[in-house]
Amino acid sequence: MDIVQHIRERIRSNRYEISLHAERERENDGLLVSDIEESVLLSGELLEDYPDDPRGHSCLVLGFNRAGQAIHTVWALLPTGWVRLITVYVPEPPRWVDPRTRGR
Repeated sequence: MDIVQHIRERIRSNRYEISLHAERERENDGLLVSDIEESVLLSGELLEDYPDDPRGHSCLVLGFNRAGQAIHTVWALLPTGWVRLITVYVPEPPRWVDPRTRGR
């Protein structure tokens, strides 16, 4: 299964939910829901896969919105077939050297 393609399909069919935490983080970073959707639909790539996450299979996706802003999204695959946005943020130093490389 291509996990990013799975998430894209859920976004296109509006079968995803946004956690309260992700909503707060989205607002803190000044991101629109459309920025998040675009980042996955237009250029989403799997950065890290967490199949053994105790809360359920999840993953970190990097994407860029139409303005070229890098956005990290963490998605959980739900037993219902839906996906949940767990968190979202703009990757910045010191946690991230660049959008694909973790800092020390």
